[in-house]
Amino acid sequence: MPPSARPTRRDLLKAGAAAAAGVILPGAFDGRSWGVDTGREKLPVAAVVTVYRQMSHADVLVGKILEGWQQDGGPGPDLQLASLYVDQVGDGDLSRGLAEKHGFRLARTIDEAVTLGTDQVQVAGVLSIGEHGNYPTVPETGQVMYPRRRFFDEIAAAFRRCGRAVPTFNDKHLSFRWEDAKHMFDTARAMDFPLIAGSSVPVAWRYPQLELPRDSEIEAALTIGYGGLESYGFHTLEAHQAMIERRLGGETGLASVQAVTGENVAQAEAAGDWSGALFAAALRQMPGSPSDSRDWISNPASAAFLLRHRDGLKSACIMANGLAAEFAFAAKLVGREEPVATWFKLQPGAPFGHFAYLLRAIEHTIHTGQAAYPAERTLLASGALDRVMQSLAQGGKLLETPELEVAYEAAEWPYANHPDSPLMLPSD
Repeated sequence: MPPSARPTRRDLLKAGAAAAAGVILPGAFDGRSWGVDTGREKLPVAAVVTVYRQMSHADVLVGKILEGWQQDGGPGPDLQLASLYVDQVGDGDLSRGLAEKHGFRLARTIDEAVTLGTDQVQVAGVLSIGEHGNYPTVPETGQVMYPRRRFFDEIAAAFRRCGRAVPTFNDKHLSFRWEDAKHMFDTARAMDFPLIAGSSVPVAWRYPQLELPRDSEIEAALTIGYGGLESYGFHTLEAHQAMIERRLGGETGLASVQAVTGENVAQAEAAGDWSGALFAAALRQMPGSPSDSRDWISNPASAAFLLRHRDGLKSACIMANGLAAEFAFAAKLVGREEPVATWFKLQPGAPFGHFAYLLRAIEHTIHTGQAAYPAERTLLASGALDRVMQSLAQGGKLLETPELEVAYEAAEWPYANHPDSPLMLPSD
């Protein structure tokens, strides 16, 4: 990040005064969320996690509640960990030592985590982090069967038993299985509690800054991703969805999903199913502007996810493994000759600052009782990912997806696209 983009000491002093007056200065340090004492109560939360070891998702989310945004004992969110349930305790577990240090309850069951062993919900929110750990895979597709639905169902059961429900966060996709994801979404709606879910990539820094205007007319869109086709394919799909959901008419859902590999990727480009021009535009935003070589197509770990939306938009996510380990987006808008494009910058080392912005959205949801952004985004991305994995298992078959008729409007929750915090700037 250029030094000129960083907040100055004067900015911070002005922002601190503004926070005290209840005012937010556009583009300045948001003191209410990032270390200025607001007098706001730290609300108690429960965390339900698969594992808690160094650099796990539990560590980089719950660790910021315990030890501050930088996980160094400094300022943190207006949340306090009351209880923790860990599904698998093994080598490298941090939870026992942290409980002794910070005094939170180590729960033996999820119900206990939510109720602290009583007949009442004793927390203002729940974080369900079903990522990492030793869990089986679906034989046909290789999808990891993380227990996210089990976690959710047991959290919801505690809510029902006590007659009170509170905001709940689900890390990453709702479930590896579409039917479970839909069940979780529908349950939250039926029980009327705020559900927030998903990836940290949509709230990561974007270079250059880019938020598509609401009601943009998009001709085509493409997101580049990397990594495991399920684990990082979800990040790519949700970042993609976070960008295109602002289009004219909002999101309407997916009519079909297809995932192709090898020579079929090049054939799909030739057929107009994904745009080489948008791929190049997205690539140019990445550090060093990697060469637009197509060698990645022959990489067996690469794939193209071809998405046909119910409103007629055709878009794609390109998992270009071997080309660049980055996420980037590009779109062709009606009336603009050149594509718009941005790079999602992550902080790859501790304290993994992009997760602080995800936690900030969780904090907002718990304090206001209103989801920072729609769970429909994650529901649709979860369903798309399941169908992507099914398509890959069937040799790239095109799958019609009438079940993915998920329509919604984008929220106005701001992504972390501006240097509003001296605490969480990414490394240069």
